[in-house]
Amino acid sequence: MKPNRVKEILAGGGVPVGHLVWEFNTLGVAKIAEAAGLDFVMIDMEHSRFSSETIAELIGWFKATAIAPFVRVPQNLYHFIARTMDAGALGIMVANVEDAAGAKQIVDAVKYAPLGARGVGLGTPHTDYLSPDPVTYFQFANENTTVICMIESPRGLAHLDEIAATPGVDVLWVGHYDLTQAMGIPGQFDHPDFLQALRGVVAAAKRHGKAAGINPTAEHQLTQWLDLGFNVLSWGSDAAVYRDALTASVANVRGHTQRR
Repeated sequence: MKPNRVKEILAGGGVPVGHLVWEFNTLGVAKIAEAAGLDFVMIDMEHSRFSSETIAELIGWFKATAIAPFVRVPQNLYHFIARTMDAGALGIMVANVEDAAGAKQIVDAVKYAPLGARGVGLGTPHTDYLSPDPVTYFQFANENTTVICMIESPRGLAHLDEIAATPGVDVLWVGHYDLTQAMGIPGQFDHPDFLQALRGVVAAAKRHGKAAGINPTAEHQLTQWLDLGFNVLSWGSDAAVYRDALTASVANVRGHTQRR
């Protein structure tokens, strides 16, 4: 298992920067992401068409880079999480975690005993098809992998401290669209209640020595959420970044053609 770049950057007091991959499962996406200087990617299974086989292929490509491959699984179910970890993921994100029991269920599927209850299958992609010393490997894997709990509901906000206090949880991550929708203020990211919720997430993360993550898609969100204390950032999604860049470029080309 290669070192987890996100863990290394956080340990040094830095802010790891990632990107959501939910459309482009191409052979070149890993090296393109590496060329862009990313620290991690969040490969999405919740809202994408990606199958377990596709996820395994993407993880394999990203293993050829320094980028940490994380995966957002569709549900908090052992068979999604454990199979994804065995494919070589260095971290798991689960949507709408609402209490300590849900957080512990994720940790159990990601981490080996004594921290969790992940089943053992060595000699597969997560160990590069080698059979490592079990004791050494289990300890390293538990330290090296990342558990991300998404906060996306008022109930999750009400149980922030118990989620953050769960041993093995590394990051509280705000799903900003889902959270505002659940709060009855869909898409109102400057609403006072939403901003207060963000402050609560950051405060809970800090109280328990955890990180706070979020996915800005605009410059004003980036600066505002950094100022609030978020220290794990994923910038946009592959499809949106491509669309926006192409839109601007096409508009530029059309401007040149119309001036002739």
